[in-house]
Amino acid sequence: MKINRNYKNLNESYLFSTIAKKVQEFSAKNKNIEIIKLGIGDVTLPLCPAVIEALHNAVDEMSQKETFKGYGPEQGYDFLKNSIQNYYKKNNVSIDADEIFISDGAKSDLGNILDLFDKDNTVLIPDPVYPVYVDTNTMAGRNIVFIDANEENNFLPLPDENIKCDIIYICSPNNPTGATYNNEQLKLWVNYALKNNAVILYDSAYESFISEDNLPKSIYEIEDAKKCAIEFCSFSKTAGFTGTRCGYTVVPKELVFDEMSLNNMWLRRQTTKFNGVPYIVQKGASAVFTDVGQKQIQENLSYYKNNAKVITDTLDKLNIKYTGGKNSPYIWLKCPDNMNSWDFFDMLLTKIGVVGTPGAGFGKNGDGWFRLTSFNTFEKTTEAMERFYNLLK
Repeated sequence: MKINRNYKNLNESYLFSTIAKKVQEFSAKNKNIEIIKLGIGDVTLPLCPAVIEALHNAVDEMSQKETFKGYGPEQGYDFLKNSIQNYYKKNNVSIDADEIFISDGAKSDLGNILDLFDKDNTVLIPDPVYPVYVDTNTMAGRNIVFIDANEENNFLPLPDENIKCDIIYICSPNNPTGATYNNEQLKLWVNYALKNNAVILYDSAYESFISEDNLPKSIYEIEDAKKCAIEFCSFSKTAGFTGTRCGYTVVPKELVFDEMSLNNMWLRRQTTKFNGVPYIVQKGASAVFTDVGQKQIQENLSYYKNNAKVITDTLDKLNIKYTGGKNSPYIWLKCPDNMNSWDFFDMLLTKIGVVGTPGAGFGKNGDGWFRLTSFNTFEKTTEAMERFYNLLK
């Protein structure tokens, strides 16, 4: 028996596990200090009333013989897929229902989609980046090439014709930097992928936070993107499903490599390895797309966007450089006085009891930068930024 020795190439622990351990150790010794967390991207508002009503109704259905549901389709129920299809139509994107696959979250599918690709493929990943992209490919032993996202390119790297790759990760709005690609920039990536016979894995988990009308919410708004891109999205941040778990992946039928359809391959993979998202959860997710659900969801999103403004207003007063906040729930700030990320983390934790995420945890280009999130309550976000201002003014 041989184990997968690629695991030896991973960091000893996941970034957020390390942060949680540090916070726990500090709290145990300083019980009188209230810790305010603006680090991990979990939400604080409850599920909206339309979703709760749908969940309750679905539970009642499960109690009656006539409406009870057992195993459902692994790729998701039609009622939810049709709701997502109509949502895309509102953004002038046409997607077939059988190109939509319901999942238990974007994080799962971003890792599981790699089942479709040979381990000898070269993967292009921006740095800094969401750790899951790097870790899942490291586990598989793939060759990873990093492309620099930095202050000079506003954390929005563009294709380098000198780099040849097979799989490309793009997250827009970006986690952790909050930077968002425009149509022209995404078109350059689509052209690059087509030229190199590569596939783009496009993470659009934060598309609902885009406020500017001229920015694309889906890569399929870009011409020819269906020939080279798979899109992943989640209800976690859009509708607060972090504890309920639901997302979706779009695999266009136009994606054909070596005479094999990625849509057919993904369907085969899911029906073999995945039993589907619970009916109850899918009914709740479907309520997100109703008129009343959309209205209530927008109210929640506005709440978090207002929190982001509290953070960016404070940074503006302190003259601290940052990206994100306007089209993203993440604010990516430059550490003052040229501090490194972990020293800044320790200073905020020990001096004012505020927790963020060290940029170094997202890659070498993240060192000297720091991520704050807008997902806490308004009251705690305001309190945290008052402490932050008083410390750094």
